[in-house]
Formats: sequence, structure tokens, C-alpha cells
Amino acid sequence: MSYRFKEEMSKKERFAGGHRLCAGCGAPVVVRAVLRALDEGDKAAIVSATGCLQASTFPYPYVTWEDSWLHSAFENAGATISGVEAASKALAARGKIPEGARCIAFGGDGGTYDIGFQSLSGALERGHDFMYVCYDNEAYMNTGIQRSSSTSRFADTTTSPAGSVIPGKPQNKKNLTEIVIAHRIPYVAQTTMLGNFADLHQKAHRGIYTPGPAFLNVMAPCPRGWRYDTPKLMEICKLAVETCVWPLFEVIDGEEWILNYEPKKKLPVEEFLRPQGRFRHMFKPGNEWMIQAYQEEVDRRWERLLSRCR
Repeated sequence: MSYRFKEEMSKKERFAGGHRLCAGCGAPVVVRAVLRALDEGDKAAIVSATGCLQASTFPYPYVTWEDSWLHSAFENAGATISGVEAASKALAARGKIPEGARCIAFGGDGGTYDIGFQSLSGALERGHDFMYVCYDNEAYMNTGIQRSSSTSRFADTTTSPAGSVIPGKPQNKKNLTEIVIAHRIPYVAQTTMLGNFADLHQKAHRGIYTPGPAFLNVMAPCPRGWRYDTPKLMEICKLAVETCVWPLFEVIDGEEWILNYEPKKKLPVEEFLRPQGRFRHMFKPGNEWMIQAYQEEVDRRWERLLSRCR
């Protein structure tokens, strides 16, 4: 599909201002971009798992969401959106609501990679018609910046503190996108916030309007947990892509792998790590091995992705 930036930006907002999310947070930017991908006039039923996004957009009795919205528990957004999708079809068949409501679920990495994964996996396997959007900020930010399985290796969090005992989180980041691809659902994509939002918008539109389950994994940096200057949100995302820490790609039916962007000059991972306080210890004398290990893992995953896309 074509992308007309001015037209998309002129659409009526479906995510109101006045929410309590932090300045420089990636989550509200992701949500606004995803909801703009809905065609004008279409109705949406939205589920949000417990987390930063839910807590900051529903300070009772106020709500940020313009569409129908439901708060699910931390661990069951996949089951909840499954029920919403089934109910909307049943009600439409009885003529009680219009047909074609688009079902979208949002969850952070804690509620998606970890405690919500069983619910998501079940919903994908059953083939419900919805799109799940993970805003990946790489930790349980809402409850105190604890590590999740999405947290990058060596990241300093409150439960993986970098010090004399451990060098930050010891394990590599889980590759959830590949795990979801293994479900062989119609559409899976990985993206983030870049430039004029074309990549994010186009993938969100494809996911919303592809029949059956779709999954969008979106890097959404957190200024509190990642410890960067708030105006650098977009710069951090761009560096993640240019270093191949967060490649942009999509997969159709679990088989057709499409690489959306390949850097002309792949930057070293230091460019992505240096602006973030959570990786500051990696640049201390004697810790060069950490940067080398991080680079080796990024290179391994990048080459694996290239071989699949080519």
C-alpha cells in the first residue's frame, strides 16, 4: 500500500492527549501510529494488557482511548482479545452491531514475551482474526525496571544489576518474533519508529487487514529504564536498525521472509549502546569483552535473517 504522510497525520486522533505516559516514551507513539493505520470510518475493539500503557491511559474515571477499549490482566491479553473477536462476530451475525470491527491487542514485553505468552500462543494457534502489538521496551518498566526475557544481554536493571557479581543480565534477549513465526500465522512483522513512520504504518495496516491472526513486534524505548535523554527517542530507534540490533522484516504464512531494510553501512553496536545508561558499564576498562559478545550475537542473528530472506 502507498503511504501518504500528510493524509495520515491529518486523520482524527484515536488516542487522546493528556495520558500519563512519560516524556520520551515509545509506547504512545507506537499506539498512535498503529491506530492511524485503521481506515477512516472503521471501528476497533482494543484490549490492553496490564502495564505502563494500561496504567497511564486509564486513570479512573478517565480513558485515553477513543475506540472501544478493555483492560485485561497482565497474563491474558491473548485470551481476552480472542473472546472480544468471537463476541463481535456473534453479535454482528445477530445484527446487533455492524460487521467488520477490527480487533487489536497491545501488550508490553513482560505481558507478551513472559507471563502472557501462553495466552498469546493459544490465540494464534486457534486462528482468531486479530492483531497483537507488542511494544517492546525490554523490561518490566511499570513495576520498577525488572529484567524480562526481552531484556538485552548485559543490560543493567533492578533485578540484573551491573556490578562485581554479575555484568548486568547474563542471558541473551529472547527472539519472540521467530517463536511467533513458528505458529505459521498469516502475518508477522518487526518494526520501530523511524522517519515518517512509513514502515510502522504499512505493517500495522497489513496486520489489521490480513484475515486471521497477525503479530507486530515494535521496539518502543523507555527513557526511565534505558536511561537516555528524552529527545533521543527516534535516534535510539534509528541506531537499533542501522546496527542491525533490531532488523526490519516481515514473514507471510510462516514461510515467505521479506527483509524491509538493509543498512548501506552496518554500524557497530557501540553506536546503539553508548547513548543508554543501562549499558554504561560496558564501556569501562576491562569490559571490552561484553561489547564483543554483544556484537557477535547481533552478527549471528543478522546473518541468519539474511539467509532466510534471500
